Amino acid sequence: MAETEELDDDAIAAQWEAEMAGEGGDDAARDGGDMASEWEAMAGGDAEEDMSGGAVGRVLNQDEIDSLLGFDGDGSDGEDRNGIKAMINSALVSYEHLPMLEIVFDRLVRMMTTSLRNFTSDNVEVSLDNITSVRFGDYLNSIPLPAILAVHRAEEWDNFGLFTVDSNLIYSIVDVLLGGRRGTAAMRIEGRPYTTIERSLVERMIEVVLEDMSAAFEPLSPVTFKLDRMETNPRFAAIARPANAAILVRLRIDMEDRGGRIELVLPYATLEPIRELLLQMFMGEKFGRDSIWENHLATELWHTEIPIEAVLDEQAITLGEVMNFHVGQTVMLNCGLDANIRMRCGNVDLLNGKMGRMGNRIAVRISNNIRSPATAQ
Repeated sequence: MAETEELDDDAIAAQWEAEMAGEGGDDAARDGGDMASEWEAMAGGDAEEDMSGGAVGRVLNQDEIDSLLGFDGDGSDGEDRNGIKAMINSALVSYEHLPMLEIVFDRLVRMMTTSLRNFTSDNVEVSLDNITSVRFGDYLNSIPLPAILAVHRAEEWDNFGLFTVDSNLIYSIVDVLLGGRRGTAAMRIEGRPYTTIERSLVERMIEVVLEDMSAAFEPLSPVTFKLDRMETNPRFAAIARPANAAILVRLRIDMEDRGGRIELVLPYATLEPIRELLLQMFMGEKFGRDSIWENHLATELWHTEIPIEAVLDEQAITLGEVMNFHVGQTVMLNCGLDANIRMRCGNVDLLNGKMGRMGNRIAVRISNNIRSPATAQ
């Protein structure tokens, strides 16, 4: 009997404990729901107060923050930037304001295709990826290393430019020129400096490209590009201040299953001597000149009537004497019968002559021309 009573007591205790736990959970859930609703009401009230008070009631997400700051997700340079980034880069001169650049670089692509085919004895295809305007310092910081940077000099313009050859193109050129088999990827050993052979072969390729670039600019302005030095550290290849604007031209060189990228950087200071030529919409454009209009204007100018004054004498007198002039007064001139008379148009002296009479008219016989110092030279 005692054991039965203990079992009954244990069962009753377990039942009470379970009921109490259930009631406590329900109460806790009810209390939690009430508290959550109360917090939500308080938050809604605060938001309404913030909106009524003029404060911002919404938090910007990451996409909106990137758009405000002008950062694009894919990092492409060809897209137009907006936001603060656009304000910072607003001082950059777009290459689209220099229409002749595209014509010059199109010529360069065609000439490089032919010359590199002769140089490598392989099927080479050169394509122009894009032309953009960049800050020189930003470009140096974005160069993927390892790479070879070739500094060249434009002799007639007395300034410098920069070629950047990436590692893929370097190993591809070495592989092609030294007889590597087709269909096999070029061997790349990262983390080591370029050898003398690799630098020499890339230097020969750069010299070929520089000759083509000189020929591409030839119809626009004669210029000679000469290789100045080869560098592997971007800090040693600085040819302009970091904040200076520059033109960046990306070229893709494909040799069947091999290839790489070469980039040309020309600071705007380098292109300044031919800026007016680069502003042309087409080759040989004459700014503000029209031969038909010039001929018409010249023809009309020959038929234009201009007033000519014969000046006998000029005197400087006071305003008081002029105010005292009266009708019938005689003004004495400091010239005789044989004095020279100047023929004047406006304030410009044109001719010298002698005064006389022809019939009932006073005439002037022209003796010589008066040439200004500018026309006399």
